[in-house]
Amino acid sequence: MPEIAEVKTVAKTLNKQIVGRKIVSIDIPYDKIIKSDKNEFIKILTNRTFKSVRSIGKWLVFDLGEYSYLSHLRMEGKYFIKPTTDKIDKHEHIIFHLDNNTDLRYHDVRKFGVMILTKTSDINNNPEISKLGLEPNDSKLSQEYLYNKINRSNKPIKELLLDQTIINGLGNIYVDEVLFASSINPKRLGKTITLSECNSIINNSKKIIDKAIECGGCTIRSYTSSLGVIGHYQDYLQVHTKQGEKCPKCKTIILKTRVGGRGTYYCPKCQEEK
Repeated sequence: MPEIAEVKTVAKTLNKQIVGRKIVSIDIPYDKIIKSDKNEFIKILTNRTFKSVRSIGKWLVFDLGEYSYLSHLRMEGKYFIKPTTDKIDKHEHIIFHLDNNTDLRYHDVRKFGVMILTKTSDINNNPEISKLGLEPNDSKLSQEYLYNKINRSNKPIKELLLDQTIINGLGNIYVDEVLFASSINPKRLGKTITLSECNSIINNSKKIIDKAIECGGCTIRSYTSSLGVIGHYQDYLQVHTKQGEKCPKCKTIILKTRVGGRGTYYCPKCQEEK
Protein backbone atom coordinates (compact mmCIF):
# COMPACT_ATOMS: atom_id res chain seq x y z
CA MET A 1 0.00 0.00 0.00
CA PRO A 2 1.38 3.45 -0.85
CA GLU A 3 2.06 5.48 2.30
CA ILE A 4 2.84 9.16 2.84
CA ALA A 5 6.31 9.06 1.25
CA GLU A 6 5.05 7.21 -1.82
CA VAL A 7 2.04 9.52 -2.23
CA LYS A 8 4.26 12.60 -1.99
CA THR A 9 6.49 11.05 -4.68
CA VAL A 10 3.49 10.45 -6.96
CA ALA A 11 2.35 14.05 -6.45
CA LYS A 12 5.82 15.43 -7.20
CA THR A 13 6.10 13.32 -10.36
CA LEU A 14 2.63 14.17 -11.65
CA ASN A 15 3.34 17.87 -11.09
CA LYS A 16 6.11 17.59 -13.67
CA GLN A 17 3.97 15.73 -16.18
CA ILE A 18 0.39 17.03 -16.15
CA VAL A 19 0.42 20.58 -14.77
CA GLY A 20 -0.66 22.91 -17.59
CA ARG A 21 -2.48 20.14 -19.44
CA LYS A 22 -6.21 20.48 -20.13
CA ILE A 23 -8.74 17.66 -19.70
CA VAL A 24 -10.58 17.34 -23.03
CA SER A 25 -12.78 14.39 -21.99
CA ILE A 26 -13.15 11.74 -19.28
CA ASP A 27 -14.07 8.07 -19.59
CA ILE A 28 -15.17 6.13 -16.51
CA PRO A 29 -15.41 2.38 -17.20
CA TYR A 30 -15.91 1.67 -13.48
CA ASP A 31 -17.76 4.46 -11.69
CA LYS A 32 -17.85 3.15 -8.10
CA ILE A 33 -14.45 4.74 -7.50
CA ILE A 34 -16.10 8.15 -7.98
CA LYS A 35 -17.79 9.07 -4.69
CA SER A 36 -19.38 12.16 -6.21
CA ASP A 37 -22.06 12.25 -8.89
CA LYS A 38 -20.44 10.70 -11.97
CA ASN A 39 -22.04 13.04 -14.49
CA GLU A 40 -21.20 16.12 -12.40
CA PHE A 41 -17.61 14.87 -12.04
CA ILE A 42 -17.26 14.66 -15.82
CA LYS A 43 -19.11 17.91 -16.59
CA ILE A 44 -17.21 20.06 -14.07
CA LEU A 45 -13.69 18.73 -14.72
CA THR A 46 -13.85 18.59 -18.53
CA ASN A 47 -12.04 21.53 -20.17
CA ARG A 48 -10.29 22.43 -16.91
CA THR A 49 -6.50 22.65 -16.66
CA PHE A 50 -4.36 21.01 -13.98
CA LYS A 51 -2.85 23.74 -11.79
CA SER A 52 -0.98 21.53 -9.32
CA VAL A 53 -0.88 18.11 -7.67
CA ARG A 54 -0.10 17.88 -3.97
CA SER A 55 -0.74 15.52 -1.10
CA ILE A 56 -2.41 15.64 2.30
CA GLY A 57 -1.31 12.51 4.15
CA LYS A 58 -2.26 9.62 1.89
CA TRP A 59 -4.63 11.75 -0.23
CA LEU A 60 -3.64 13.24 -3.58
CA VAL A 61 -5.14 16.65 -4.36
CA PHE A 62 -5.54 17.51 -8.07
CA ASP A 63 -6.10 21.28 -8.29
CA LEU A 64 -7.97 22.42 -11.41
CA GLY A 65 -8.69 25.97 -10.36
CA GLU A 66 -12.10 26.53 -8.81
CA TYR A 67 -12.55 22.77 -8.46
CA SER A 68 -10.26 19.95 -7.36
CA TYR A 69 -10.58 16.25 -6.95
CA LEU A 70 -9.24 14.17 -4.08
CA SER A 71 -7.79 10.75 -4.83
CA HIS A 72 -6.94 7.99 -2.35
CA LEU A 73 -4.99 5.07 -3.82
CA ARG A 74 -5.97 2.61 -1.07
CA MET A 75 -4.20 -0.75 -1.53
CA GLU A 76 -3.02 -0.80 -5.14
CA GLY A 77 -4.14 2.36 -6.92
CA LYS A 78 -1.69 3.83 -9.44
CA TYR A 79 -1.61 6.55 -12.07
CA PHE A 80 -0.24 5.99 -15.55
CA ILE A 81 0.43 8.48 -18.32
CA LYS A 82 -0.02 6.84 -21.72
CA PRO A 83 -0.65 7.83 -25.34
CA THR A 84 -4.37 8.16 -25.99
CA THR A 85 -4.02 5.56 -28.75
CA ASP A 86 -2.87 2.86 -26.29
CA LYS A 87 -5.40 0.13 -25.56
CA ILE A 88 -7.20 0.61 -22.27
CA ASP A 89 -6.20 -2.04 -19.72
CA LYS A 90 -9.02 -3.85 -17.89
CA HIS A 91 -7.79 -2.38 -14.59
CA GLU A 92 -7.77 1.23 -15.85
CA HIS A 93 -11.01 2.59 -14.43
CA ILE A 94 -10.81 6.39 -14.83
CA ILE A 95 -9.25 7.89 -17.98
CA PHE A 96 -8.59 11.61 -18.31
CA HIS A 97 -7.90 12.42 -21.97
CA LEU A 98 -5.52 15.39 -22.13
CA ASP A 99 -4.90 18.05 -24.77
CA ASN A 100 -1.53 16.65 -25.87
CA ASN A 101 -2.85 13.25 -27.06
CA THR A 102 -1.93 11.56 -23.78
CA ASP A 103 -4.09 10.13 -21.01
CA LEU A 104 -3.87 10.24 -17.24
CA ARG A 105 -5.19 6.80 -16.34
CA TYR A 106 -6.15 5.54 -12.89
CA HIS A 107 -5.29 1.85 -12.53
CA ASP A 108 -6.57 -0.22 -9.58
CA VAL A 109 -6.67 -4.01 -9.56
CA ARG A 110 -8.76 -4.23 -6.38
CA LYS A 111 -10.97 -1.23 -7.17
CA PHE A 112 -10.62 0.11 -3.61
CA GLY A 113 -9.51 3.61 -4.65
CA VAL A 114 -11.61 6.72 -4.08
CA MET A 115 -12.07 10.00 -5.98
CA ILE A 116 -14.08 12.93 -4.60
CA LEU A 117 -14.98 16.14 -6.44
CA THR A 118 -14.75 19.28 -4.30
CA LYS A 119 -14.49 23.02 -4.59
CA THR A 120 -10.85 23.90 -4.05
CA SER A 121 -11.77 26.37 -1.32
CA ASP A 122 -13.63 23.61 0.57
CA ILE A 123 -10.86 20.98 0.64
CA ASN A 124 -9.99 21.42 4.31
CA ASN A 125 -13.68 21.16 5.23
CA ASN A 126 -14.17 17.90 3.35
CA PRO A 127 -15.11 15.18 5.89
CA GLU A 128 -12.29 12.92 4.68
CA ILE A 129 -9.69 15.69 5.14
CA SER A 130 -11.00 17.52 8.20
CA LYS A 131 -10.84 14.40 10.38
CA LEU A 132 -7.15 13.78 9.69
CA GLY A 133 -4.49 14.25 12.34
CA LEU A 134 -1.16 16.03 11.93
CA GLU A 135 1.38 14.76 9.40
CA PRO A 136 4.69 13.31 10.69
CA ASN A 137 6.69 16.31 9.51
CA ASP A 138 4.21 18.92 10.76
CA SER A 139 5.92 21.35 13.11
CA LYS A 140 2.86 21.22 15.38
CA LEU A 141 3.28 17.47 15.98
CA SER A 142 4.66 17.31 19.52
CA GLN A 143 5.09 14.78 22.31
CA GLU A 144 2.23 16.45 24.21
CA TYR A 145 -0.08 16.19 21.19
CA LEU A 146 0.55 12.45 20.83
CA TYR A 147 0.45 11.75 24.57
CA ASN A 148 -2.93 13.46 24.93
CA LYS A 149 -4.30 11.37 22.02
CA ILE A 150 -3.24 7.98 23.41
CA ASN A 151 -2.71 8.13 27.18
CA ARG A 152 -6.12 6.67 28.04
CA SER A 153 -6.32 4.12 25.26
CA ASN A 154 -6.43 0.35 25.72
CA LYS A 155 -5.47 -0.17 22.08
CA PRO A 156 -1.96 -1.30 21.06
CA ILE A 157 0.39 1.53 20.10
CA LYS A 158 0.82 -0.03 16.64
CA GLU A 159 -2.91 0.27 16.02
CA LEU A 160 -3.00 3.84 17.36
CA LEU A 161 -0.19 5.00 15.09
CA LEU A 162 -2.09 3.58 12.12
CA ASP A 163 -5.12 5.70 13.07
CA GLN A 164 -5.07 8.54 10.54
CA THR A 165 -7.02 10.82 12.89
CA ILE A 166 -4.01 10.77 15.26
CA ILE A 167 -1.02 10.94 12.91
CA ASN A 168 -1.91 11.41 9.27
CA GLY A 169 0.18 9.46 6.77
CA LEU A 170 1.93 6.74 8.75
CA GLY A 171 1.18 3.29 7.37
CA ASN A 172 2.12 -0.27 8.23
CA ILE A 173 5.70 -0.14 6.92
CA TYR A 174 6.72 3.07 8.62
CA VAL A 175 4.96 2.35 11.93
CA ASP A 176 7.03 -0.85 12.25
CA GLU A 177 10.19 1.15 11.55
CA VAL A 178 9.28 3.96 13.96
CA LEU A 179 8.49 1.60 16.82
CA PHE A 180 11.73 -0.30 16.27
CA ALA A 181 13.74 2.93 16.25
CA SER A 182 11.92 3.95 19.45
CA SER A 183 12.49 0.54 21.16
CA ILE A 184 8.76 0.15 21.81
CA ASN A 185 6.89 -3.14 21.51
CA PRO A 186 4.02 -2.79 18.99
CA LYS A 187 1.58 -4.56 21.35
CA ARG A 188 2.01 -2.14 24.24
CA LEU A 189 -1.18 -0.31 25.12
CA GLY A 190 -1.39 3.39 24.39
CA LYS A 191 -1.99 4.20 28.05
CA THR A 192 1.41 2.68 28.97
CA ILE A 193 3.40 4.91 26.60
CA THR A 194 5.24 7.65 28.50
CA LEU A 195 5.66 11.28 27.48
CA SER A 196 9.34 10.57 26.84
CA GLU A 197 8.44 7.64 24.59
CA CYS A 198 5.98 9.88 22.72
CA ASN A 199 8.87 12.24 22.08
CA SER A 200 10.92 9.34 20.70
CA ILE A 201 8.03 8.28 18.44
CA ILE A 202 7.61 11.83 17.10
CA ASN A 203 11.34 12.35 16.47
CA ASN A 204 11.75 8.98 14.75
CA SER A 205 8.59 9.50 12.67
CA LYS A 206 9.99 12.75 11.32
CA LYS A 207 13.44 11.30 10.69
CA ILE A 208 12.17 8.14 8.96
CA ILE A 209 9.53 9.88 6.83
CA ASP A 210 11.98 12.59 5.74
CA LYS A 211 14.46 9.92 4.63
CA ALA A 212 11.72 7.90 2.92
CA ILE A 213 10.56 10.98 0.98
CA GLU A 214 14.16 11.67 -0.02
CA CYS A 215 14.34 8.08 -1.32
CA GLY A 216 11.03 8.28 -3.18
CA GLY A 217 9.36 5.86 -0.76
CA CYS A 218 9.48 2.06 -0.80
CA THR A 219 9.01 -0.20 -3.80
CA ILE A 220 7.90 -3.47 -2.23
CA ARG A 221 5.04 -5.88 -2.61
CA SER A 222 1.97 -4.31 -4.20
CA TYR A 223 3.39 -0.80 -4.39
CA THR A 224 5.55 -0.32 -7.43
CA SER A 225 6.28 2.72 -9.55
CA SER A 226 3.75 3.57 -12.22
CA LEU A 227 5.30 6.85 -13.35
CA GLY A 228 8.92 5.91 -13.96
CA VAL A 229 10.03 6.62 -10.39
CA ILE A 230 11.38 3.77 -8.28
CA GLY A 231 11.55 4.30 -4.52
CA HIS A 232 14.48 2.77 -2.68
CA TYR A 233 13.75 3.32 1.02
CA GLN A 234 13.30 -0.45 1.23
CA ASP A 235 17.11 -0.56 1.27
CA TYR A 236 17.00 1.15 4.68
CA LEU A 237 14.29 -0.96 6.35
CA GLN A 238 15.39 -2.32 9.71
CA VAL A 239 12.61 -4.76 10.64
CA HIS A 240 9.70 -4.58 8.20
CA THR A 241 9.67 -7.71 5.97
CA LYS A 242 12.79 -8.96 7.85
CA GLN A 243 11.18 -11.94 9.62
CA GLY A 244 13.80 -14.59 10.41
CA GLU A 245 16.72 -12.22 9.86
CA LYS A 246 19.02 -10.87 12.58
CA CYS A 247 18.18 -7.60 14.28
CA PRO A 248 20.61 -4.91 13.06
CA LYS A 249 21.09 -3.75 16.67
CA CYS A 250 21.35 -6.90 18.81
CA LYS A 251 21.38 -9.83 16.32
CA THR A 252 18.24 -11.38 17.85
CA ILE A 253 15.97 -12.98 15.24
CA ILE A 254 13.23 -10.62 14.05
CA LEU A 255 9.71 -11.93 14.55
CA LYS A 256 6.42 -11.36 12.78
CA THR A 257 3.08 -11.13 14.55
CA ARG A 258 -0.30 -9.50 13.92
CA VAL A 259 -1.49 -6.36 15.66
CA GLY A 260 -4.85 -4.88 14.81
CA GLY A 261 -5.08 -7.33 11.91
CA ARG A 262 -1.86 -6.08 10.32
CA GLY A 263 1.36 -8.01 9.78
CA THR A 264 3.88 -6.57 12.25
CA TYR A 265 7.66 -7.02 12.43
CA TYR A 266 9.71 -6.40 15.56
CA CYS A 267 12.76 -7.43 17.59
CA PRO A 268 11.70 -9.26 20.78
CA LYS A 269 14.81 -8.05 22.62
CA CYS A 270 15.11 -4.42 21.51
CA GLN A 271 11.32 -4.07 21.73
CA GLU A 272 10.77 -6.19 24.81
CA GLU A 273 7.23 -6.28 26.21
CA LYS A 274 6.80 -4.38 29.46
